[in-house]
Amino acid sequence: MSKVILKSKEEADKMRVAGQKLADVFLMLNDLVKPGLSTMAINDQVEQYIRDQLNARPASKGQYDYPYALNASPNAVICHGMPSEKFILSDSDIINLDITLEFDGFIADSSKMFVMTQAPLAAQQLVAATNEALWRAIAQVKPGNRMGDIGYAIQSFAESRGYSVVRDYCGHGIGREMHESPEVLHYGNKDTGLKLKPGMTFTIEPMINQGTYRGKTLNDGWTVVTQDRKLSAQAEHTLLVTENGVEILTLRAEEQHLPALYLR
Repeated sequence: MSKVILKSKEEADKMRVAGQKLADVFLMLNDLVKPGLSTMAINDQVEQYIRDQLNARPASKGQYDYPYALNASPNAVICHGMPSEKFILSDSDIINLDITLEFDGFIADSSKMFVMTQAPLAAQQLVAATNEALWRAIAQVKPGNRMGDIGYAIQSFAESRGYSVVRDYCGHGIGREMHESPEVLHYGNKDTGLKLKPGMTFTIEPMINQGTYRGKTLNDGWTVVTQDRKLSAQAEHTLLVTENGVEILTLRAEEQHLPALYLR
């Protein structure tokens, strides 16, 4: 594992700009994502918006030879779903859109669940629990705490609600590169793992399943689905460890009230 890169004030400032540009993408998507739209149409709009409106680069496109600007992961897809002209959103779907962008040399990474108007109550509850698991984990991000505190916060909450936590994928350090050290596991024990220090930047991105945490990769080599085909949800932010706690670099407009609720 490579060394953790602590960001300088200037580097953190640049990551903050990239993070808020990415938050703007999700603001645009709030009006765009609705039943009747294909996931490829969403992808194309996101790429155009990032390039033309934000003067930024869709960082996922070309990363590890991935051909698209986002991952679109509906229903039983855990992560890395490839957009398609064939998948048309219905009014009962839930879908995770996972997007990265690079601006001025630094990358931001975030994902959000979009819940269609007629999604079943069980699907709505899964999404709500996944979002809460993320925020409970963010609340553990402060100097002196450890990575295990983050994983424990997610696992203990999700399992208390009867869900499982995906183990095969994790959060990651981020900065000039999409994936830096450290790895951020979404399960674990309190007071274990790497100690958090100011200047660290990483993602937390729990994937929470209705059934088993196990998944399988489809023949496209990317799309990961739940082994039992039950629903999965994911939530993600890019974070900066500050001298006193945490800054959510990709915080969206509709979440402005949440830090006051969770970060005490």
